[in-house]
Amino acid sequence: MIPALERWTGDYAMTKDTTKTAAIAADIMLFDNWFDPIEDGVRARVRGFIETMLEEELDEALSRPRYGRRKASDNDAPASVVGCRHGHRKRTLTGTFGKTEIAVPRARVVGEDGKTREWKSKSLRAYQRRTKAADALIAGAYLAGTNTRRVRRALKAAFAGEVGKDVVSRTWRKVKGDWDAWNARSLTDEPIIRLILDGTVVRVRLDRKATSISLLVALGVRADGQKVLLAIKNMGGESEAAWRALLDDLVKRGLKTPELVIVDGAPGLEKALAALWSDVPVQRCTVHKHRNLLAHAPERLHEEISNDYKDMIYAATKQEVEAKRKAFIRKWRLKCRAVADSLEEAGDKLFTFTRFPQSQWKSIRTTNAIERLHEEFKRRIKTQTVLPSAETAAMLFWALMASGQIIMRKVDGWQSLAEKPDDQIIDLAA
Repeated sequence: MIPALERWTGDYAMTKDTTKTAAIAADIMLFDNWFDPIEDGVRARVRGFIETMLEEELDEALSRPRYGRRKASDNDAPASVVGCRHGHRKRTLTGTFGKTEIAVPRARVVGEDGKTREWKSKSLRAYQRRTKAADALIAGAYLAGTNTRRVRRALKAAFAGEVGKDVVSRTWRKVKGDWDAWNARSLTDEPIIRLILDGTVVRVRLDRKATSISLLVALGVRADGQKVLLAIKNMGGESEAAWRALLDDLVKRGLKTPELVIVDGAPGLEKALAALWSDVPVQRCTVHKHRNLLAHAPERLHEEISNDYKDMIYAATKQEVEAKRKAFIRKWRLKCRAVADSLEEAGDKLFTFTRFPQSQWKSIRTTNAIERLHEEFKRRIKTQTVLPSAETAAMLFWALMASGQIIMRKVDGWQSLAEKPDDQIIDLAA
């Protein structure tokens, strides 16, 4: 080898190895030497506390302490407390206190049927390897918007040891029981007076391929103005059949006919609503319609269209909205016919909000209540370009609400929700 090349190769190798060694050393120094006597002292006493708690639970089940005899007065005790101890088994338990190995007492007890069974602790479930608080910590970190690998790294210090690669996934699957119960809950006693319906697209893995699906979301507004999540369904798209399946499920579980439905304007959704609740007033989202108008015009006209549209939608009174709507259609029918046609396509459904008290207009005009949920959901899954399955996507959306990661407030103008809307609609022919 040429000497100069040999020297260059050797220098490069030395620099590379030195850099790698320094990085490893820095990582060890940064966390592994952060000894905390308080944490260490607490964790050292956890084992004794858990074992004492389990021993006391078994003493109560057998009605006597270890090596003790039952008192004569205990002869009338039920047969279920008759039994004998037979040693201990070792088990590793991980909690927010870290990982510890405990000795779990064993016993055989005689049931009411006269058969002998292994005693089971109510405090420590069979095959339990983590406390519920530890599972909640893992699930909470996952919901905060990170992926499985980063959750393991983040919780390594908290658990004082490695978190298994499958622990996060298994913990997340435990959420499914609550998810199934939520999907089947009765809505009979829910005082829902309004529905807000919208969908969002997510990428999931189906048959080992990344596929886009729609999550259909139903948000309800109670009589006191509080918003509540009613349903989330994973569907292939926003067809009439998909929306009808969601609405039929709500009705089946006892949802009463709402007084108003707010939608984004999807054709399939409007057809499903018309087939189910033909007499219920519908409000088209004004933000979605604004985007439609801009899509029908060249970019040079966007600012002018936006100004005219906002002047109309955000007018102070119902009469002003009517006047500016007529003016908008007259102007843009001449300047850009497609824009006027797009506005007329929405019809009176775009102005249903004018039939309600003005204090409610802000909350009725748009589907922003659901759009905010979509944004929070997308923000938390941005570290995962593709979710494992369609059901996981729906569960994750729900869990953000159920865990308190997202809290919904009452709608604007909730104080006047008891007031009846005006049946008169805008008349363009006037």
